[in-house]
Amino acid sequence: MANPGVLHEWVEELPGEGRYSFSRTDAQAVSDASRDAIEATLRRLKRRGRIVTPRRGFYVLVPPEYRSAGCPPATWFLDDLMRHLGRRYYVALLTAAALHGAGHQQPMGFQVMADEIERDIEIGRVRIEFHVSSLASEAATIMRQTETGTMVVASAETTAFDLVRFPSASGYWSNIATVLLELAGRLDPALLIAGAKRVERSVAQRLGWLLGFLEKSELADALAGALEGERLVPTPLNTRKDSTTAPLDPRWHILVNDEVEPDL
Repeated sequence: MANPGVLHEWVEELPGEGRYSFSRTDAQAVSDASRDAIEATLRRLKRRGRIVTPRRGFYVLVPPEYRSAGCPPATWFLDDLMRHLGRRYYVALLTAAALHGAGHQQPMGFQVMADEIERDIEIGRVRIEFHVSSLASEAATIMRQTETGTMVVASAETTAFDLVRFPSASGYWSNIATVLLELAGRLDPALLIAGAKRVERSVAQRLGWLLGFLEKSELADALAGALEGERLVPTPLNTRKDSTTAPLDPRWHILVNDEVEPDL
């Protein structure tokens, strides 16, 4: 800990401890200066490009190599940020798919699933895109090592279901099919069955249809087994398009009302 009252020195020393973020409460704890003086020091550091504030009361250090970008990568501070906000979260959708090796289709922003609504963050070249899910707390996840610690990432199976649950954020059906082709080798049939119990039946139907369409028979059969005995309601693949005349897939009861053309 730096000497009391020397907040800027404490901030500069944080990287030596492997830390690149801190809260206003942290800053107040290491300084005997007044609240106004602490705020003034933080404003100066911000003006000099030494720190940025993704959220009120939360600060991220900007190392020299990231000054031109305006912010270090989201992976450097995401876990600390979500703890600061008191949110359950996981890295999701196309960002999670890329971390699992399905990186053919890169997202425009760093995609995160949270248990409550959060505004997107854009600082310099870093954009964090938040999505909200009532399943965020119970989804299957893994811990992933980062440059500065760890972060929570959707499992491959959770990623597959989420791509179908959030088609707009995933680039729609042809893009989702492309990602699933790359992700399929990481999917475990037994874990897909377990995941199917946590999502709406229509989501499992759509994912099963896509896996069958992509000729991933073992994975499709696993989901078919999970749905065996359930009453399957005819479900449009694309809820934004008319399905009145769409052909009905007899196995999955999917109304195929969109073209799916994987880019692989």
